[in-house]
Amino acid sequence: MRLLTSLLAGLLFGLGMAISGMMDPARVTGFLDLAGAWDPSLAFVMGGALLVFMPGYFLLVKPRRQSLLGEPIVALPAPRLDRRLIGGAALFGIGWGLVGICPGPAVSLISSGQPMILLFIAAMVAGILLFDRGLARVLVRARNKARQSHTA
Repeated sequence: MRLLTSLLAGLLFGLGMAISGMMDPARVTGFLDLAGAWDPSLAFVMGGALLVFMPGYFLLVKPRRQSLLGEPIVALPAPRLDRRLIGGAALFGIGWGLVGICPGPAVSLISSGQPMILLFIAAMVAGILLFDRGLARVLVRARNKARQSHTA
């Protein structure tokens, strides 16, 4: 049941991205180009999505203690605003601004058959693996070393 729910949610997400135009890199870069030929249409898409989402979230989702599938909903602490979070957000924003594609629409765009999307996804996966396999370990070691020097 969980797999079917995930599949349906993903299909609905992809359909919404396609219908709204958020999968069109030219439209996204036009929206992000505040100093040039700004295209405000995606602001209306995002605003409309929030208007639909927020009442349902506050009335139906937030008060729940269990998901529809019976899993407990655990409140997570807010993330710390640190260099890693700011750096990751900046890197994501720069990539989104340069290419006009973020990971969600990129996965949806696989169905378009465009070779550039496959190249984008390959680069995205390579970046994830590079961080996961190497850089994350370096950061953890550096953090542990810094903690040890502060306690000594």
